[in-house]
Amino acid sequence: MTSSFQIAADVRRLTLFGWIVRASLRRLLPIVAALAFLFSAFHLRAAAASRPNIIFILVDDMGYADLGCYGAKDIRTPHIDRLAREGVKFSDFYANAPVCTPTRCAFITGRWQQRVGFEWAMGFQAEQFRRVGGQWVEEPDKNSLGLPTSETSVAKMLKAAGYATGAFGKWHLGYPPQFNPTRHGFDEYFGTLLGHSDYYRYEYYDGTYELREGENAVKASGYLTDLLNQHAVEFVRKHAREPFFLYLPHQAVHAPFQPPGRPDPKVTKENMYDGNRKIYAAMLEKIDDGVGMLLAELEKQGIANNTLVVLSSDNGGERYSDNSPLFNHKTTLWEGGIRVDCLMRWPGHLPAGKVTKQPAITMDLTATFVALAGAKSPRPLDGIDLLPILTGAQPEQERTFFWRVDRSTRKQKAVRHGQWKYVQDGVVVDMLFDLEHDISERRDVSFQHPEILADLKARLKAWEDEMAKQKTEFLVR
Repeated sequence: MTSSFQIAADVRRLTLFGWIVRASLRRLLPIVAALAFLFSAFHLRAAAASRPNIIFILVDDMGYADLGCYGAKDIRTPHIDRLAREGVKFSDFYANAPVCTPTRCAFITGRWQQRVGFEWAMGFQAEQFRRVGGQWVEEPDKNSLGLPTSETSVAKMLKAAGYATGAFGKWHLGYPPQFNPTRHGFDEYFGTLLGHSDYYRYEYYDGTYELREGENAVKASGYLTDLLNQHAVEFVRKHAREPFFLYLPHQAVHAPFQPPGRPDPKVTKENMYDGNRKIYAAMLEKIDDGVGMLLAELEKQGIANNTLVVLSSDNGGERYSDNSPLFNHKTTLWEGGIRVDCLMRWPGHLPAGKVTKQPAITMDLTATFVALAGAKSPRPLDGIDLLPILTGAQPEQERTFFWRVDRSTRKQKAVRHGQWKYVQDGVVVDMLFDLEHDISERRDVSFQHPEILADLKARLKAWEDEMAKQKTEFLVR
């Protein structure tokens, strides 16, 4: 039988043990909390590292054969060529439109630009209308329209997924502050807002000042392409330890044709297109310099293997460019106006030195970036994720693309499906081309294949009927 003395002793021992345990826990709690914090931070860093960085470099008005890796002999592009050597080169990549604004709209929204109302580029040549009481009313102020913030935005989607977002370059989706890139999900913006500017004075040909940092007009000194390259590299340096999305839409090689190191004369409407192939080459080589700077910074930060780099053009080349072997140029729906270069590099994930014939289009990049980031779109995207095809996880797909120019001075429509392309030039001329055997569109084979012609015309009608369901606020054509 246990004595009262033993019970008391046991109670004292238990009390002492409890005090020791509580004291130990008090000492351990800070250590446990610190370990939990470190584990959490490590987990967050690991999660961030698992989400690749994304860089998209968009060249303006570049010709199909203006890069070394696409056959250029007189323009030196070693850093861009490195993207092809260490990544994937597309032979059948298309811009969403034959001019600037609609292609940029398609990329930002990930949807056909007709769903918004951008059929043509904003600027002094645009035909612009607002919908008033169900009727189209001409909008005389060329700088009043822009991409509504109610539309989807690749930057908004990636930002919601935890990405730092930055845009540096030509915006061309609205001049007023309410259309600024910072209203579309970009944390940072530096660049020009309109369709072109003096590369040294950052003014439209009519004197409108367009250089902005965020929404604020900002003064600067230097060649525009150099400034954009520098801001892009600084963005990478600043955000190297978190997932980031960098959009670098260069103005080059769009007119005015001003080479590095020659600030005079000032750009006017009369001299804007003065230039030559040598000046054009120097402008494009400045873009190549920037690609080299970005690749070097990625390597310096140790994140090259965790970064997808993509380079393309917003439409085909114009003056002084080389679109061979394609026919025609910017503003048309012949291959020279819409087929563009595209390179994608992601070391260790995409094959090196691969050339793909997978047909693709600008808005596919949006779907690809959104999928890669694990982001969500509030609306269905019209493009597809290209990475499973490029890595071999999925077979190549047969695609159907549509284009339309519906201006008072020009009517042209086109469809590509598989190897076949239908072109309606004017309102009565129907042509069919076999791009697999006639990339230069020299032989109309519509009479030999009337069933294919009829199929493509039916596809075009169905697409136009779908686009007509969009009740847009405005129309730029």
